[in-house]
Amino acid sequence: MSEPVSTTPAAPLPLLSRERAILEFNRRVLAQARRADVPLLERLRYICIVSSNMDEFFEVRFSDALDAARLPDSGTSHSDLAVVAADAHALIDEQYRIFNDEVMPVLAAEQIIIVNHADRNAAQRQWVAQFFHREVQPLLVPVGLDPAHPFPQVANKSLNFIAQLAGIDAFGRENTIAIVKVPRVLPRVIRLPERLSDGQQVFVLLTSVIRAHLGELFPEREVTAFSQFRVTRDSDMDVDEDDVTNLRQALRSELTTRHYGRAVRIEVVNTCPTRLSDFLLTQFDLPAAALYRVNGPVNLGRMNTLIDRADAPALRFVPHEPSWPTDQLPPGHRVMDCMAERDILTHQPFESFDPVLQFLREAVEDPQVLAIKQTIYRTGSESVLMDLLIEAARRGKEVLAVVELKARFDEEANINWADRLEAVGVQVVYGIVGLKTHAKLLLVTRKEGRRLVRYGHLSTGNYNAKTARLYTDVGFLTTDPEITADADAVFLHLASLNTLRPTRQLLVAPFTLQSTMVTLIERVADAARAGQPARIVCKCNALTDVTLIRALIAAGQAGAEIDLIVRGACALPPGLPGQTDRIRVRSVVGRFLEHTRVLYFRWGPQESDEALYFSSADWMSRNMLRRIEIAWPIRDAGLRQRVIDECLVPYLRDERDAWTLDSTGRYQRVGETGVSAQQALAQRYQR
Repeated sequence: MSEPVSTTPAAPLPLLSRERAILEFNRRVLAQARRADVPLLERLRYICIVSSNMDEFFEVRFSDALDAARLPDSGTSHSDLAVVAADAHALIDEQYRIFNDEVMPVLAAEQIIIVNHADRNAAQRQWVAQFFHREVQPLLVPVGLDPAHPFPQVANKSLNFIAQLAGIDAFGRENTIAIVKVPRVLPRVIRLPERLSDGQQVFVLLTSVIRAHLGELFPEREVTAFSQFRVTRDSDMDVDEDDVTNLRQALRSELTTRHYGRAVRIEVVNTCPTRLSDFLLTQFDLPAAALYRVNGPVNLGRMNTLIDRADAPALRFVPHEPSWPTDQLPPGHRVMDCMAERDILTHQPFESFDPVLQFLREAVEDPQVLAIKQTIYRTGSESVLMDLLIEAARRGKEVLAVVELKARFDEEANINWADRLEAVGVQVVYGIVGLKTHAKLLLVTRKEGRRLVRYGHLSTGNYNAKTARLYTDVGFLTTDPEITADADAVFLHLASLNTLRPTRQLLVAPFTLQSTMVTLIERVADAARAGQPARIVCKCNALTDVTLIRALIAAGQAGAEIDLIVRGACALPPGLPGQTDRIRVRSVVGRFLEHTRVLYFRWGPQESDEALYFSSADWMSRNMLRRIEIAWPIRDAGLRQRVIDECLVPYLRDERDAWTLDSTGRYQRVGETGVSAQQALAQRYQR
């Protein structure tokens, strides 16, 4: 008698931890600091980038995980957090080891050194003392702790010193602990004059300057122990959008308290006495695991100043100059005239961002242009693009700006832009309550004879000319009537709060983007079951959305071949026999930050059996369900092939900057001497 077949569905495949995946990404960035083929100052810059990334990890991701661990059924336990914290400790220890043992000694061989107090000669000590008395000491206010002088408010990521004192104060009391807050206006890295440098480039750290003269802040007392320290705090803005009448005012108010959120990490130097570190843990109500002892300055990110001030061009990347896309935009031709003839695709940073600025400048100066609409997410505190919108309003054009006030860490800049835009008559709206507007859209409406023609720009990246030189992104200039009409519908939806009318070409989160991606994945899976060609290639910055991951796993199990190029966190475990063995995951970490989102699907042998999309959205639940995002198809066969040849194939063949993910969540470098996709693209466009 045969055994009955079980109808119980198999348990879902356990996914990889998002927090640990973020730490793994930072390990890949840190690995750049060890590469002999990376210029030396750029190796130091990668160490700085990891410091900045880890700050954000603790400010946002780790604090979110702490909140989740307090909730039942959240999927995050205290033991999970302990594992993440242990990984973070190991990563930071490795970061300082590379800084001290690998990068700084080689810099010293290049005559670029950081000299501490013990190694400074008499003339250097005299100069440092004068610098301290002239520019540092007047700004320092030591606070001795007693019942009338409680522990001072310490701002997020600010530099501070804690000192233990012997003897008695001016009132005969034995208060033993003092805190010195170091103002942010003071430079953290100082270059000594050439006359004191003996042919070298000599730098001193502000912490070393203060340390050498700390005793002078406490006359008639003895400093018996001390340490620099820094506190990282939860920096998420806590604004209930449903309970405020003016989001901009509420956020402006919240910005004043952001620097004093809940503490989540303390950094001290590794020589900090236990009694002082324990005192700090008690003050900030943190467990021992939240203490990070570091062998060096508590904020390596400040080494960027040394990189910028060092006179050593040979130790930096050769400056990259993006090329103008002359094949699509011949010199002397108006961008809008070229757009009217065909769709135009620009690939940053290999091609210049200037065509976007030129497009907007033409729209501002063209008397036939009646209206300009744009989304604003991260433009920076200085922006030619924003200045052009202001000029458009001054010239009497109708300008609509959808300003995302809750763009994390850019809130203040965006609030200031909103103020300036409104002051000249721009219609400013802030999107939809509860949903960040992350879509990248610019739409121009022009009167041509008796009709209105729309000109649009859609992008995978932000409208930021500075990051356009550092991030890989794709911009799409078009007059396609369906795509531009859909873009106009999105703007109308954001401004009016009316229901978004059905779109013909654009996929819009949180309405159709996720469901359409699932439908396309299932179409590929059906083709695989039927023995047809079945292929998915997805390039994005993060893959953590459970719905999309489950669909990909099912498609792989159906026989589809799936390649995922995921720069950062990936929760899908590839390569598990019988489960995800048809799924491959790789990450590319090179000179430029990979930012392009490209989605390719094939479900048969015909040319019509494929689809290719660009998107503003990563494959994360927040992007699919809690943001306004867009994806749009590339329908022109020539452009589609160009995208495949530039944005996908080189990255699948990368043998120098690529890493592959295994089923345990660990990454292995593909190679060190092969082809780099970024280098190949840069060379192609320079030619």
